[in-house]
Amino acid sequence: MQNTTGIRRRALACLRIMALAMTIVADASGAPEPPLSLADASRLTIARHPRLAVFDWRVAALEGERQNAALRPATSVTFDAENLLGSNELRGAQSAELTLSLSSVIELGGKPTARLAVVDARMAQTEAARQAEALDLLGEVTRRYLSAQVLQEKVALSAQAQALAENAYELVSRRVASGATPQAEGLRAQADLARAKLQHATMLSELQSSKMALASLWGAESIEFDHLEGDLLTFADPGSFEELFQRVAESPAIRLFSAEQRLRQAAVDLERARSRLDIGWSLGVRQFAASDDTAMVAALSLPLFTASRQQGNLQTALAQRSEVEYRKQASLLELRATLYTAWQNYRQNSSTAMQLQREVVPLLEQALAATRDAYERGAYRYLDWLDARQELIQTHVAIIETASEALLSLAVIEQLSGVSIASATGAADTKQSGTTP
Repeated sequence: MQNTTGIRRRALACLRIMALAMTIVADASGAPEPPLSLADASRLTIARHPRLAVFDWRVAALEGERQNAALRPATSVTFDAENLLGSNELRGAQSAELTLSLSSVIELGGKPTARLAVVDARMAQTEAARQAEALDLLGEVTRRYLSAQVLQEKVALSAQAQALAENAYELVSRRVASGATPQAEGLRAQADLARAKLQHATMLSELQSSKMALASLWGAESIEFDHLEGDLLTFADPGSFEELFQRVAESPAIRLFSAEQRLRQAAVDLERARSRLDIGWSLGVRQFAASDDTAMVAALSLPLFTASRQQGNLQTALAQRSEVEYRKQASLLELRATLYTAWQNYRQNSSTAMQLQREVVPLLEQALAATRDAYERGAYRYLDWLDARQELIQTHVAIIETASEALLSLAVIEQLSGVSIASATGAADTKQSGTTP
């Protein structure tokens, strides 16, 4: 009979807790707003963040440079007048020689093609930089989204803790009124309830700030979503470390080095083309005033020592090309170490969070129920019941924080590899919903 009574009391307590939690959430949310997913946040940020808009102007500038690079050498018109305003026979213009000519340069060695190749390589590098910047920006979106999601879970947990404290205060107050419990325990229960309310208010404030930080990524001036979608305890299998590192080697960050290598090679080709001489030419008509005759005039000019004068520039271009490969290898070494740390942290923290949820929480829930029953019978003190309740709440906090660390590590893995792990694996391998008591 006592067991049946205890079950009924716990059922009624759970109903009151759920009702209070729903009331708190309804009061806090106000007018309903649509939920926000990580995909929505990513899409809005990519579409509106100015860090990506600058690349459009860089491409426009390079298109202008490409037009200039495709131009042939300019053609000049020259008018010469000789033997004017002299003395004796050369007085006035009676012996003048007037020449009208066109002149330009014939480029040899494929210089126009080489110039275009440099601009095209710079455009490819700009596109690779855009992709790398977008990946970094998406990483920031994920971090802020997870930060807000963690606070959202903590708000729900603090609401449950407040409901538990309210229920405990009611029970202790009844026992104090009946003389079964000292007045001091009633005061402790009242203080615990006040602390729970303060903690919940603090969590709500921090959640709003975190949501605003997230919304600012796409230029929003207010929070236009109600809650964040997603489950902190949904973990995907990232695959083996070597598979992940292979993706890193093909990621936008490394492709940026490849684009720079192509640019440096194009610069080398341009310097080699410039080492080939250009032929200057001039062609025109000369008129002799003294005899009223005309004649054609032509000239060619060849610069000397062109190849030797370009050796310094060519050496610089070759050195810059070789430097890129070493910087690429150094970056791969650093990325490998970062990836391994994130991979290990994700595996460890996700496993820890799941074990706490599956193995520890059920035991603590049973202990809390048993402690409450014992307190109602007068076998335990209020502090014993409070300790059991706090231990359960702290375990849920640990689950939230551990799951958050795991998902932040997963975000690092995705940013380094340039691939969404959840999308790549198709579905999460482990999932356990519910992070609140």
